[in-house]
Amino acid sequence: MAATSTRTDQPNADPDMERELRVQLAAAYRLAEKFGMSELTATHISLRVPGPTPTFLFNQNGLLFDEITASNLVRIDLYGTPVNGDKVVSLNRAGVNIHGAILEARPDVNCVLHTHNVYSIAVASTEAGLLPLSQSAMRFTGQVAYHDYGRAATDQTERSRLQEDLGDKWVMLLRNHGILTTGKTVGDAFISAFHLEKACQAQAFAQAMGQPLVLPVEQTAADATAPGRGGAAWQALLRRLDREDPSYRD
Repeated sequence: MAATSTRTDQPNADPDMERELRVQLAAAYRLAEKFGMSELTATHISLRVPGPTPTFLFNQNGLLFDEITASNLVRIDLYGTPVNGDKVVSLNRAGVNIHGAILEARPDVNCVLHTHNVYSIAVASTEAGLLPLSQSAMRFTGQVAYHDYGRAATDQTERSRLQEDLGDKWVMLLRNHGILTTGKTVGDAFISAFHLEKACQAQAFAQAMGQPLVLPVEQTAADATAPGRGGAAWQALLRRLDREDPSYRD
């Protein structure tokens, strides 16, 4: 569905700050492609732009993740209206609704990452959900919310349900659908998504063996969702991306 040409004039963010945010978000898209977190042109990652009025950066519809750059991201309000003259050909309206809903309800969240990864969909489709079967899984102890599959994401009722189900958690399994990870930074949200998919992969393999599962007597939760947990790994990933293909910065 094409975005309208309507725009909203907003106070401009500091240009240097917005430029850095665009680079960080473009890097997340490129790394999501590299680590198999994309689904052709579907799924999305968003990043809040600080300012007096809530706005966020988002990808244009129809672009593969490895085509996304800092300059072709668009800045929109919480309902998908372009701001400050950003030129938009098309936006995924379901994606806008999902990300806008979370950013509206959680001022402590700056980045939202939504994927349809195979293992996380499999685990999200089981009644038990995520089990503490691996160290990756134990990173999320007490931090996972669940959202039942229901109305189309473009439905305003769905927007409210997403907000209520996430609550104060930082990670959510979308039943029969995928995952949402959130963070104060792009790095926090991305590293959480990486470990959550690893946890779901280990669980799917363990359950597929058809043997009784052993749950740890004690769980040591490293809390992968805690602010700042993704910092060092994220910087290492940026260095790798700069070595291999720095075009995301364009």
